[in-house]
Amino acid sequence: MGAYILRRLFLIIPTLIGIMVINFALVQFVPGGPVEQMIANMQGQGDVFEGFSGSGSDAGQDMAAEANDKYLGARGLPPELIKELEEQFGLDKPPLERFFNMMWNYMRLDFGESYFRKIDVTELVLEKMPVSISLGLWSTLIAYLISIPLGIRKAVSDGSTFDSWTSGIIIAAYAIPGFLFAIMLVVLFAGGSYWQIFPLRGLTSDNFDQLSVLGKAADYLWHIFLPVLASTIAAFATLTLLTKNSFLDEIKKHYVMTARAKGLTESKVLYGHVFRNAMLIVIAGFPAVFVGVFFGSSLLIETIFSLDGLGRLGFEAAVSRDYPVMFGTLFLFGLIGLVVNILSDLMYVLVDPRIDFEKREG
Repeated sequence: MGAYILRRLFLIIPTLIGIMVINFALVQFVPGGPVEQMIANMQGQGDVFEGFSGSGSDAGQDMAAEANDKYLGARGLPPELIKELEEQFGLDKPPLERFFNMMWNYMRLDFGESYFRKIDVTELVLEKMPVSISLGLWSTLIAYLISIPLGIRKAVSDGSTFDSWTSGIIIAAYAIPGFLFAIMLVVLFAGGSYWQIFPLRGLTSDNFDQLSVLGKAADYLWHIFLPVLASTIAAFATLTLLTKNSFLDEIKKHYVMTARAKGLTESKVLYGHVFRNAMLIVIAGFPAVFVGVFFGSSLLIETIFSLDGLGRLGFEAAVSRDYPVMFGTLFLFGLIGLVVNILSDLMYVLVDPRIDFEKREG
């Protein structure tokens, strides 16, 4: 197992590099950039060009024309300003040099500073991470608490009326995108068109610091309820079907028939023998499910409910072309995802020592 883990760890480096190469190359062809964003921010500011003197010579006009052709919205701007902006954002260097410099910094865990927020990317991520972790952790825990009992009940009553109508609900839940369900919750329960039961913004109220301990807990749960419900729906459906199928596979095995023949009660058979074996794949997949909820639904859910987390941070960075935040979070998320995949394999081995990934690879 040690050799397998070492191979997986070594594969993280080329995989991360491949992820970064593809995304960096794509960004080079996307219209717009930080210079265009800064130019757009400057439009309408009366004295923004003070200190820059445009040249009336032919050479100066040629430089200005070249800058205008290169950047949208740069018409009439002094070429010195464009050059200064390029140097500020590091865009005066060739793309290949910029990529190697970026990766060298990332390997030393130096993610630079946000172009527009003037704060280190690491500090920015640490500031937003509690919101996304809170959303992902609660969603995963609730999905497990609902899915496991429901999946067991469906397996035991396979083919019954209960199994049929719950399957219909699960299929519908799986088919509904999380963001669409979130919008429906906002419309129904957050003052959209019907009831104003839950708040729409943030994880806490403005007077959170003045509340008692119980009041803080209640206020937090009141704010997190709708976002967690929206992000839980897809994971809940998948886990329920996975639990049911795992139980059905175990129930049909010979050791279950032997246990029943010995006179053991159905409860003893299910929870003393079947449960331990059927839950291996469900329990071992916890890290992967958490990361799936953490990354998969955070962007849209956080945007819809105005939660200041990593998903919203990534969205805003992409819109504003804040490259250090974009690539820094991409690198961190990619690294976390690859490490969690290894942890998932370790979980499988911990819950079932009979699994040997080295033999499977061989």
